[in-house]
Amino acid sequence: MPYFHIVFTLPHELSALVLQNKRLLYDLLFRTSAATLLEDARDPKHLGADIGLLSVLHTWGQNLEHHPHVHCVVPDGGLAHDGSRWVAASSRFFLPVRVLSRVFRGKFTAELKQLLLQGKLQFHGSLKELAAPERLQRFLRQLFSKGWVVYTKSPFGAAEHVLNYLARCTHRVAISNHRLVSFKDDRVSFLWKDYATGSRQKIMTVSADEFLRLFLIRVLPKGLVRIRHFGLFANRKRSASLLRSRLLLNAAAPSPPPVPTAQMKCPLCSGPMLVVERITSFQLRDISTTSPPKPSFDSS
Repeated sequence: MPYFHIVFTLPHELSALVLQNKRLLYDLLFRTSAATLLEDARDPKHLGADIGLLSVLHTWGQNLEHHPHVHCVVPDGGLAHDGSRWVAASSRFFLPVRVLSRVFRGKFTAELKQLLLQGKLQFHGSLKELAAPERLQRFLRQLFSKGWVVYTKSPFGAAEHVLNYLARCTHRVAISNHRLVSFKDDRVSFLWKDYATGSRQKIMTVSADEFLRLFLIRVLPKGLVRIRHFGLFANRKRSASLLRSRLLLNAAAPSPPPVPTAQMKCPLCSGPMLVVERITSFQLRDISTTSPPKPSFDSS
């Protein structure tokens, strides 16, 4: 079945606040983007079904600037509320992006306001002025007055395409080696795609200190889970939901992975040894007693 790829991005006005409160606000980004998809999908005006999704957190853009966003992978349908049937979405359309954007903005700003009022957020440097109530209200109004970016990419194909995407996306670092152009005179040059100019490839040069700063702000708080499952894919209901979905879709369960065998190493060179056959001690004894004698060679 096809899978949709939806991206939720926070406005750049929130970047400094997020950097000072990574654990709370990255978690808030996860929760509100997932709640937006689950809520809109349940709406009878849209899909009218319970869906499952996988979310992956990214915190950088092509130019390494702080750019927190969540990639969501969603099957093209879901279970009817009573579990009686599978509700399929259009192969080219999942949920209205404008609606997703408005709901996401409303949920995030409402919960952000609660965190601010409860004093759970940190403010340092230029952000200290947000502690003033009138400045806080103005900041929240500015956030709510602009459109938030929710982007639906072209749907994936079958499950193998999803796995291929996840393999490239889930554990990559901020920049791969092939994008590094040069390191000269204490300055680093690297390639990046400027999406504002049709993904045109450009070269950016920054000081070594700035390059390290940009790279290190990607480091997540210890223990923060950056790949999460929601809805039908949530841990507490995944087994039952997938079983029901496969039954309704007439789909076979995937074959279990082969049981790994212990890797044996050669005692001489330490290279891997391939197990061709396992022989018990009794079989070895039988072989030694029944095998023909070795031929002898007369040296004369």
